[in-house]
Amino acid sequence: MSTSPAESGSSAGSGTGSVVRTPFGRTRRGEPVERWELRLPSGASAEVLTRGAALHRLRVPDAAGARGDVVVALPDVASYEAAEGYPGAVVGRVANRLAGGRFTVDGVEHRVPLNDGPNALHGGAEGFDQRVWRAEEVAAAAGPAVRLSLRSLDGDMGFPGELVAAVTYALSEGPDGVVLRLDYEATTTAATPVNLTNHAYVNLDGPGTVEDHVLRAHASRYLPVDEVLIPTGELREVAGTPFDFRSPARLGERLREADEQLLRAGGYDHSLVLDDAGTGEREVVELTGPRSGRRLRVRTDAPGLQLYTGNFLDGAWRDLSGRPVRQGDALCLETQLLPDAVNRPAFSEGGLGGGLAGAVLRPGAVFTTTTSFVLDAPGA
Repeated sequence: MSTSPAESGSSAGSGTGSVVRTPFGRTRRGEPVERWELRLPSGASAEVLTRGAALHRLRVPDAAGARGDVVVALPDVASYEAAEGYPGAVVGRVANRLAGGRFTVDGVEHRVPLNDGPNALHGGAEGFDQRVWRAEEVAAAAGPAVRLSLRSLDGDMGFPGELVAAVTYALSEGPDGVVLRLDYEATTTAATPVNLTNHAYVNLDGPGTVEDHVLRAHASRYLPVDEVLIPTGELREVAGTPFDFRSPARLGERLREADEQLLRAGGYDHSLVLDDAGTGEREVVELTGPRSGRRLRVRTDAPGLQLYTGNFLDGAWRDLSGRPVRQGDALCLETQLLPDAVNRPAFSEGGLGGGLAGAVLRPGAVFTTTTSFVLDAPGA
């Protein structure tokens, strides 16, 4: 593990913040899991686990100045291992669904174990969310940061090439609010699809429903899905649909509309095709929690955002207070390449690749993408 000064139970840092590393338990395989906490002088903080490179906690002020969690956190390693739904994890090698668990690269078909009905989801049954990543403190311009890395061997879950993936979490604070920045990168020894994202479950108001949250998204199109939630290939205009968030809208006003797509997914589980793909990092989403007054703005260079309203949450999870987490208690804003892009070349063409590495990463190239979560409370 890291040779930084941030040894277990101690901290390191400067006037811009500190890093604290502590044990968090062991996996069922006996692997030690660590928790790395990024602290700012204001008291805002983020906690990251080495298992799954997961965002465990993110504590920021509300409009009254009280700090609280805005992501769902589970109490221990066993809870994360038992949880279906990828809480907080970095998912890969390929986020989202691969149709039939199959893809072809350079004329060779590869298969990924099915773990979502007839599809492979988030890298297969033993995806990156199930792995213990290596962590080290790194220097960042404006605050504390930790870099987590993982080596995925050739043939891992059926994917070709040895892939080295990394994500750096950096926490800072400025005039815009508290900023948690995630920088992803990956290299490979053979051509392979790559699509990395974070699967944190967000509730800006703390425990309770997100149906009163107000969402705005800079997305003029979305991807309709078939009966098993694979994109049909159509890039449909959002105008006149429940997927039109170009003007702010309360989530609860849309969730129960008699829309075939919402009924098919049990809510939102769709990719919004973000405007201005290929232009670099830009603000794509604004989410507001009415009870707390907190606002989350998402900035990314990715071309897509999977909006997921926790449709499969059934109360099996218990948060840090022991409260069950149910459908509608949190949502995910997963910035990424468009789903199943390796099987749909059109999704990586015409600028939809967003200037990223595209659906397939090749030796000598570096997959990079960045997303920032900017949190403030404008009414404070």
